[in-house]
Amino acid sequence: MGGDAFPHTQILKLFADYRGGDTTFEAAFEERFGTSAPEELNAAHRVTIVAARLDEATERIVGYLADLGVPVNAVSFHYYEDDDRRYLARTWLRDEAEAVPAPRAGKSATREPWNGVDWYSTMGEDGGTRSWDDARRFGFISAGGGKWYSQGLRRPRPGQRINLHIPKLGYVGIGEVCGEPTTFADAVLGDGTVRLADQQLVGRYRHTGDENDPDVAEYVLPVRWLKTVDRAEAVWDRGMFALQLPICRLTNATTLAILNSRFFPEHVTP
Repeated sequence: MGGDAFPHTQILKLFADYRGGDTTFEAAFEERFGTSAPEELNAAHRVTIVAARLDEATERIVGYLADLGVPVNAVSFHYYEDDDRRYLARTWLRDEAEAVPAPRAGKSATREPWNGVDWYSTMGEDGGTRSWDDARRFGFISAGGGKWYSQGLRRPRPGQRINLHIPKLGYVGIGEVCGEPTTFADAVLGDGTVRLADQQLVGRYRHTGDENDPDVAEYVLPVRWLKTVDRAEAVWDRGMFALQLPICRLTNATTLAILNSRFFPEHVTP
């Protein structure tokens, strides 16, 4: 029961062979289950046998497999009545605290590989703190209101790509990182003469208490946009990757393929 038996890429290939290429795995998963497909597939599995009663043969087989290191257990349920009260009791064959943990495949197998270039970022506009109009005009993305939100802006390096997503709309821009993150108050963009805080902006880029606490401040990461669209033209298809995270690596091949075809159709091979 090796964890690498069905790596992420093989699962996607099996699905493509099954469906004949009429849809993507991510889109079909969302249509069937009503939620986005997980980033990690086939990471860990356990076998649990559920029965009203376990016979001796089943108990011996489960015990034998568990002793060999197979992550398997069995559980039985018993129904009781006491006057007008009813109970459902559960009994595990083997103590779950001592059960063999499921083998975990390496991340390289269970996750799609990262291309070393593309990052996902989301720009929440609710409340007027930030605005795509400003980011598009002056060339930046931003995050703040707490260290957890802003510290991720330090991860992308100059030359790597930002794929910007607006929640409930879709992807609106792809650009190259062209500098290091700084606080909004210190951000200088463009040719080095555009002080962002001195511009007429739609967003506030301020948080309560950020004057005295740099961890709370809004941080700005300079981006040279390669292609942008208006909100009304935001790119979104069922199954595309989206999370409520300020920034993370974008590994979803389906999302990258859709973005490339929509933003840079001239680069797509017929």
